[in-house]
Amino acid sequence: MNEKAPVVVFEAEAGQEGRLRAALPGVECRFVEQVLSDETVDQVGEATVVSVFIRSQVSRTLIESMANVRLIATRSTGYDHIDLGACQERGITVSNVPTYGENTVAEHAFSLILALSRRLGVVTRRISHGDFSLGGLMGSDLRSKTLGVVGAGNIGLHVIRIGRAFGMEVLAYDAHPHPLLAEVLGFRYVSLDELLTSSDVITLHVPYRPETHHLIDRDRLMMMKPGALLINTARGALVDTAALLEALESGRLGGAGLDVIEGEELLMEERQMFHIPETEERMRQLLTGHALARHENVILTPHMAWYSREAIDRILDVTALNIRSFLSGTPLNAIAGDEA
Repeated sequence: MNEKAPVVVFEAEAGQEGRLRAALPGVECRFVEQVLSDETVDQVGEATVVSVFIRSQVSRTLIESMANVRLIATRSTGYDHIDLGACQERGITVSNVPTYGENTVAEHAFSLILALSRRLGVVTRRISHGDFSLGGLMGSDLRSKTLGVVGAGNIGLHVIRIGRAFGMEVLAYDAHPHPLLAEVLGFRYVSLDELLTSSDVITLHVPYRPETHHLIDRDRLMMMKPGALLINTARGALVDTAALLEALESGRLGGAGLDVIEGEELLMEERQMFHIPETEERMRQLLTGHALARHENVILTPHMAWYSREAIDRILDVTALNIRSFLSGTPLNAIAGDEA
């Protein structure tokens, strides 16, 4: 192993540095709090390894400006924030953390389901104004309701287990069904259309790809049962947010629990308050996001479904393993580049 190979870690939070340094003995590391961007790319210097998280949009331009980088280690499962084509062309390996938060994200998804079904968002807003009345706060039981899980992978299967523990009937849609799993866990695989028309609660657990862009669009929202709840802890662009807002305002959709929405980075960065998005579409996303955040039947969280102490430890440990393995010539969890 080249023990002095420089590693630069972007989006480094307090407390993470010690764990990564301990897991990378003898490896020179530098930690940068900011995202990797045009403004911070000079921090890469002569580094051969860069580690990022999901808010760093690693574009072709950035990739071409990092002359010595040979590994981009994302501390996430998803990698749609990295231009894989540009990495492939330049012989840069991209590694990810394939599994770390299956139970973590599933638990957060169910916290959103419970909060919506018992109207906790409305309750907390009322109580903050000293209103303890019960009018309009009647909730609904989950027992005997139908839960529709779109994407029965690692996270989706945890959601299914929790749903069954609540006494829910569970339907699942997945591109690669496993009938034995369905039999053991007590759920049924169905088509996406049947899931949408039959479920009281629909939760999304599929990756974002071009073919899943706006998987839940206006037509599919219209297919859902009146009063159904929609949960998204996967990727914002799986849902057409403008159509979602229409479905909520018309009363057709009973509520939405969203950990991710289109254009979420515009809402999350304070500087965007003074920054006009560069396109009409980006402006639409920003305005729709603000409208969703204020809607009575929406609970919006800031892309934090993955954010537990235990999950972060797992992320850091696997990222360090990916870096050590790459530096020793035996890459792990590689998704692009010469070794992918």
